[in-house]
Amino acid sequence: MSNAKPWIANYPPETAPSLEYPRVPLTRFLEQSAADFPDSFAIYFLGKRITYRELLAMSYQFAHALIRRGVRKGDRVAIMLPNTPQTVISYYGALFAGATVVMTNPLYTERELIHQLNDSGAETIITLDMLYSRVSSVQASTPLKRLIVTSIGDFLPFFKKLLYPFVQKRERHNPQVPYGSEVEPFLSLLKESAPNPVKTEIDAENDIALLQYTGGTTGVAKGVMLTHANLIANAVQCQAVLHKVRRGRERIMGALPLFHVYGMTTVMNKGISIAAEIILVPKYDVKQIFDMIDKVRPTLFPGAPTMYIALINHADLQKHDLSCIEVCVSGSAPLPAEVQHKFEELTGGKLVEGYGLTEASPVTHSNPIWGKRVAGSIGLPWPDTDCRIVDSSTGEALPPGEVGELAVKGPQVMKGYWNRPEETAAVLQDGWLLTGDVGYMDEDGYFYIVDRKKDMIIAGGYNIYPREVEEVLFEHPAVQEAAVIGVPDPYRGETVKAFVVFKQGKQASEDELEKHCRNRLAAYKIPRQYEFRSELPKTMVGKVLRRQLQEEDKQQRVADDQEKSS
Repeated sequence: MSNAKPWIANYPPETAPSLEYPRVPLTRFLEQSAADFPDSFAIYFLGKRITYRELLAMSYQFAHALIRRGVRKGDRVAIMLPNTPQTVISYYGALFAGATVVMTNPLYTERELIHQLNDSGAETIITLDMLYSRVSSVQASTPLKRLIVTSIGDFLPFFKKLLYPFVQKRERHNPQVPYGSEVEPFLSLLKESAPNPVKTEIDAENDIALLQYTGGTTGVAKGVMLTHANLIANAVQCQAVLHKVRRGRERIMGALPLFHVYGMTTVMNKGISIAAEIILVPKYDVKQIFDMIDKVRPTLFPGAPTMYIALINHADLQKHDLSCIEVCVSGSAPLPAEVQHKFEELTGGKLVEGYGLTEASPVTHSNPIWGKRVAGSIGLPWPDTDCRIVDSSTGEALPPGEVGELAVKGPQVMKGYWNRPEETAAVLQDGWLLTGDVGYMDEDGYFYIVDRKKDMIIAGGYNIYPREVEEVLFEHPAVQEAAVIGVPDPYRGETVKAFVVFKQGKQASEDELEKHCRNRLAAYKIPRQYEFRSELPKTMVGKVLRRQLQEEDKQQRVADDQEKSS
């Protein structure tokens, strides 16, 4: 056993290699926490607090309202909201009604919205008044029949609620929503129903709780089918790894967007399963984060590297006490070692790197929080998660130390892609999910991602992984962020280009960076081109969009060539 799964030997004694997963709907977490901690706070939102008893009652009310409007088991309900109480109520309400939730990014353009609504077949959407015009403009091109519209002001404390319309006017965000039978206010749906329990028969193993869209940067976004059992499993696994976390006692910083599967699992589902207070952050703003740390004292802070980078480099850092933060799991992008050390120094807590993907609900690996952590590693597979490195061309498992594609198998792995059997068959083989990430495992069972298969740079026949070059650039004292791509080169085929953001008040020349890299990297890996920027393009979860940098670089080169020829 230990040879086949060398990682198990490195599990802390408190984490069992195999766990029990209740075969219940995902909503059971909320019912359980409301039964055990009815008067504990479930949500903190800009000064307003909601207890577990209240959250469960509103989720039941919302479920009744959906059912009354014809939402049936298996129907898709889209939620297009930032982190607000309405997001949590809509999510659990839709699940209580037996619907499948379709989480929708509030930043989506009309084109992206039309694709997702048509692909999922969602007839109902819950959205914000300030997004109403965008949603209503696509309605005729999609199956949408019902729009449920809410406002940030709906769940603000009394005085903030009074002031909110004036703030909206000043910022010119005062949309006029034409309410009627097809466009209804969120609060009126809640008020029309009694908070009686809603019981819909759910088959946890087979019924789809969530359609989560992914892969939009590599073509058309696909709906990942995650069952109630998948999402329950990932929350239970998370609890086993965070074994010191106390039920009913934690406060989670909800800065990751809940419409992204990483925030949905590590903030919302996990938070509700342990009856934590979830501090909802509608927009990541460092000053507001500091303010919430001062006021609410979060103990857990799941995030992305860019979130921690923004905090530790902020001018006001010294004015705030971050010692309340005990545990942070960083995901969605590689965590630079420098950032980990600095953050742990400031908080006295633990910051570890993890790994996951939407198709796995999403987490599959993390470094032990209170055990042996390995810098640069995504850590050990989570309980009941089997992993191997395979040769992409033959599918054969490779021995420790050899680089290949990471494949994972476990109770959190998706059922497949919605209505895409061929694409499902390409990545799901005998229960094994091919991740598209290139990595290796060491003798102790710690895994390392060297890069996305698609991001690898091939220069003069050599494979170069952007992550390795970025890690080296991060070590330079003037560098705050770095991203590396391959650009065309007449001699080597491709060469390395680095985009660099400097820390406030610091600079370095190309020669200095070159010298820094030369001491740490083989000659063929050293960036040959640099571009200095004030910021890098990122997703909502803080992942740098390398593909966008490639596109911008390509456009720039076309423009330069045209200028030369004219």
